[in-house]
Amino acid sequence: MPDLECARLSVPLDYAKPEAEKISIGVLRHKAVGERIGSLVLNPGGPGGSGMVAAAGIAVQAAKGEAGKRFDIVGFDPRGVGASEPRIRCLTDAERDADRADDSETDGSPEGVTKQENEARDFGAKCAERTEHGTAMLANLGTRDVAKDLDLLRAALGDQKLTYLGYSYGTQIGYTYAEAFPDKVRAMVLDGAVDPGQDALESNLAQVTGFGKAFGEFAKWCAEQPDCALGRDPAGATKAFQDLTRPLIEKPVPAGDRKLSYEDVGTAAVQAMYSQQLWKQLNAGLAELKQQRGDKLIALADQYNERGADGRYGAIQDAFTAINCVDNPKITDKNRIAEFLKKSNEAAPFLDDGKPDGAALDTCAFWPVEHTSEPRTPKVDGVPPVLVISTTNDPATPYEAGVNLAKAMNGSLLTFEGTQHTVFLQGVPCVDDAGTDYLISGTLPPANTRCTT
Repeated sequence: MPDLECARLSVPLDYAKPEAEKISIGVLRHKAVGERIGSLVLNPGGPGGSGMVAAAGIAVQAAKGEAGKRFDIVGFDPRGVGASEPRIRCLTDAERDADRADDSETDGSPEGVTKQENEARDFGAKCAERTEHGTAMLANLGTRDVAKDLDLLRAALGDQKLTYLGYSYGTQIGYTYAEAFPDKVRAMVLDGAVDPGQDALESNLAQVTGFGKAFGEFAKWCAEQPDCALGRDPAGATKAFQDLTRPLIEKPVPAGDRKLSYEDVGTAAVQAMYSQQLWKQLNAGLAELKQQRGDKLIALADQYNERGADGRYGAIQDAFTAINCVDNPKITDKNRIAEFLKKSNEAAPFLDDGKPDGAALDTCAFWPVEHTSEPRTPKVDGVPPVLVISTTNDPATPYEAGVNLAKAMNGSLLTFEGTQHTVFLQGVPCVDDAGTDYLISGTLPPANTRCTT
């Protein structure tokens, strides 16, 4: 769209050495078209999502309402992400394709676990080797440092205080900023909350549980379609999905000039859980899989992995891992990992491969730098009331995480009844009006407000 401005913001690589090496943050702005209040700075989540791309899209929707009239819509790519330089680089495009085609994670034997752990260790080593500034960049990549970048951006935009919109992982940036700079917060909308008190395994289990619930909703919807690939009985959908997908572990099927792996079909299903708009594509892909073709499902998996038609990948998956690993303490207790895997299979059985799990340590257990943050309830004394939006059947950031974050921040909770991941400024008038009123006037919606489509 027209009237988009792009710039770069120079920030310290290491805030402990502010006069030393600098890196740059990509920034995009769409100016207010009415009586301007200030900037609305946003982040779409991930971690690893591009705030610049998100701002360009949201500006279209926001321009139709008061938010776009009263605020400059500003998106930034966090350090290491998207247009920011240097960008996190771990796997080549060919290595990413090969990793997706390799279903060795289903092998829980001692040999399989050793192979998985060697690959996890190798991934971290490649990130350190291939990313400019190496371990120095990895060590200063986390949310702690993104929050400091955000405050420099606020100042560069000329805003005395920050007005912020964070989706998903962007909520973590929001509450981290509020804790570090409580006197610099004007207003915050936090949509699709990351629970601040959960460690990596607890957060992952909550997310898997969300995907399991969303699959149940998909199964109900599918059963009402005349062409449901999983049959007309929602109770049988999980087994039907397993029967259709588990054979891919031993025998991938053609997908254009590639092969659809078991990992890819799981990724495709997860991608479809993010939005009901993708359910028809998932159903069509599963129907195609019955004919031993995987074109539609691999397209969904490509969408999740940011793989273009030219075979090139965006950096979201590399950044996702690198940021999570520096944000969270390493988990090396294999008993905890085994319990997590057991509970995950129970919470989302459609993703259960049916094979014994081996409790392999993940990439973060071998990460080449130490973590710089840890789960905790943020201390936000002095921060103005924030608005937390939580969706009842959000597959990726479960509803209770929003309840917990609203309590932790002494904020107001707005509930959206639906099955999707995040909702504000996405065309639901009840949510958009409440959030926009708050951003403009600071007026929170009445307690226990609930919205539907």
